[in-house]
Amino acid sequence: MPVDLDNTDRQLLSALQQNARLTTGELAQMTGLSQSPCWRRIRRLEESGLIDGYHARLDRRALGYGVVAFVSISIDFQNEARSTEFVEAVRAIPQVVMFHGITGSADFLLMVIAKDLDAYSELLQSKLHRLPGVRHVQTSFSLQEFKRFDDVPIPAAAGALP
Repeated sequence: MPVDLDNTDRQLLSALQQNARLTTGELAQMTGLSQSPCWRRIRRLEESGLIDGYHARLDRRALGYGVVAFVSISIDFQNEARSTEFVEAVRAIPQVVMFHGITGSADFLLMVIAKDLDAYSELLQSKLHRLPGVRHVQTSFSLQEFKRFDDVPIPAAAGALP
C-alpha cells in the first residue's frame, strides 16, 4: 500500500539514500525539523517499509570481482516444489548478486560477479549448469557500467511537474 509522502519525507528519503550515515541532527537541520519530529518521521518511513535497511555500498572491483555477467536461465519445470528448490539453490550462491524471475524467452535473470573469466567459467560449470531443472543457460558479459542500481527515484508530489 503506497505511503503518502510530503516534501519533508521526500527530503529525508533522498538524503538517506545518498548517505545513510547522516545523524538525526543533521537530517533535522536539512529539513528544518527538530530532532524528535525528524526521528519520528524516519521511524514511520522505516515501519511503512519505504526504508528497507541501511547498507554500505561496496566496490566490487576493489574486492577483486572484475567480471559482471548477466545470466539468462530457462528451466524445464514449473511446479512449485521444483521452482522453490531452484530458487533456494540460486540464493545460496554468493556470486549471484541479483536474481529475478522474468518474462520472455528465459525464466530467470541473474547478475553474477566473478574474479575473472576463469572463475566465472568454474562457477558456470560447477554450480549454474548443475542447478535443479536447468534446460538452457545464456551468458552476456558487461563490458562497461554506465549506471548502477543504487538509487530509487522518489516520486514527486501528486500534481507536481516532473
